[in-house]
Amino acid sequence: MDKAASSTGHRDGLGLRRALGGTMLPLLVAAMTFLAALALAGALAAAALAQHWQHGAAEAVTVQVPQADVPAPRVTDGPELTRLDSVLEALRKSRDVARIRVLTASELSALLRPWLGAASDNAALPLPAVIEVHLADGVADVSMLAAALERAAPGALTESHGVWVGRLAVLARSLQACAWVAVLVVALVAVAVVMVATRAGLAARREAIEIVHGLGATDGYIAGRFAWRITRHAVWGGLLGLIVALPVLYGLAELAAPFMSGSDPSDLIAPDALLALRTAQPVWLALPALPLVAGLIGFLTAQSTVRGWLRRLP
Repeated sequence: MDKAASSTGHRDGLGLRRALGGTMLPLLVAAMTFLAALALAGALAAAALAQHWQHGAAEAVTVQVPQADVPAPRVTDGPELTRLDSVLEALRKSRDVARIRVLTASELSALLRPWLGAASDNAALPLPAVIEVHLADGVADVSMLAAALERAAPGALTESHGVWVGRLAVLARSLQACAWVAVLVVALVAVAVVMVATRAGLAARREAIEIVHGLGATDGYIAGRFAWRITRHAVWGGLLGLIVALPVLYGLAELAAPFMSGSDPSDLIAPDALLALRTAQPVWLALPALPLVAGLIGFLTAQSTVRGWLRRLP
């Protein structure tokens, strides 16, 4: 019977090419693979974005110096310094500071424009000087730095971004949870679709299957015929869905590139999608596995469905 079963399998003795030969199953699997690729990319990219943002926010500190051009209190016999110069000198002496940058008047106007509109360009307001500080170590003691700046220029405000780091962490975990739930739902729908297609094939070839089964064909042989046929459809559908998803994901990566670049605004002049692709490497390593996962889901679901159906035969 083994040799007969083998030769019959090569000749499609169960007639599965007619029962499972349509294009509907591969197209449905392609659609689900497309959705799974988007959800998986969302889950992994959310983690990469959150890590990048949290790392940058933890290292960034904003210092505001009111009355920046007013002379600072003398603490040494050196030359007289303005309050801004005194703060800058204190920052340069700090071992915790890696880089500092004073925002220009045009940048301050751009920050105020959402609230003041065009009037921010000609506002006669006594704006403080704003310094963007990047710490050498994200866990540096900001309170000690703030105390040193307060001595250099009383009234200087030092603001860390710890609150925003916490909010970003919560947002990232929420986005990841939603994306993984979406992946799970797509997988369950794929199982249901394969199960329905398999049952339809069993109903279409019921008489032939009962005859072959009555002649001694094992449950494993019949289930294997169905499983491998479904697996081929699922893999091809998975490949098609992945091919369609790749340009979409590349476009999204191009949009995300500015948010993945460095904290220096000069890095945002020429957004490069390849930068986002490199930063989200886990996404591109996981995507090629989707057609294989689709095939595995098809194989296991078809096997269990056919074996369960055969056990109910008289």
